[in-house]
Amino acid sequence: MIGNSRDGAVVTVELQREERRNALTTQLCVEIREAVEKAVEDDARVVVITGRGTSFCAGADLSGDVYAEGFTDSLAELLRTIVDAPLPVVAAVNGPAIGAGTQLALACDLRVVAPGARFAVPAAKLGISVDRWTVRRLASIVGGGRARTVMLACEAIETDDALAYGLANRIGDLATAQEWAQEIAKLAPLSMHAHKLFLNDDGTRRDPTAEQQAAAAAAWLSEDAQEARRARAERRDPIFQGR
Repeated sequence: MIGNSRDGAVVTVELQREERRNALTTQLCVEIREAVEKAVEDDARVVVITGRGTSFCAGADLSGDVYAEGFTDSLAELLRTIVDAPLPVVAAVNGPAIGAGTQLALACDLRVVAPGARFAVPAAKLGISVDRWTVRRLASIVGGGRARTVMLACEAIETDDALAYGLANRIGDLATAQEWAQEIAKLAPLSMHAHKLFLNDDGTRRDPTAEQQAAAAAAWLSEDAQEARRARAERRDPIFQGR
């Protein structure tokens, strides 16, 4: 479900579930993680992650895998691998990055965003919760006020605003991202590693409190989450009861 290519010191990993808009499954999370780990082992200097087709990543596969045992752990492991990789990882956001797609883009160090792409985290429309890392990472990049708009009002960030907010570092397509990656690959690797460690010292690595963990678990196990699944299957708006 992924493509893997190398041009000099730059490895490109492409999500290839175009028929599902590159929605993440447990297997896809594992394949992306292993591709990043292999790039590190093979002494790549930069990794570029992108999606095939018109979507970067439509989020977790709501057809069932998102609710399967082990999916959230596999997603978290993938995100940690990208964050901890001792090299820059560039997201070439070629289209919508929704839910887990936004999380994947946030884990990357730099984001090149195509015109017409957008970011959104519609967890509250699904009766579920993202983790502490996601909320803190988003806030560290775009600021607390804008992060609140995304998380509490479920509003999307479009391409132009993404650039203004610092969520997008450049506007462009995959070729733009790969050309930039080639320039970055010429820089000193040990410097890149040190700078990445410093930049990631932003509070996102702290463990959630017991209260935060309980709140997230309550959302995932709630009747509201089940109602959201029924509403999606019945093509109607969910009616949330707060239980």
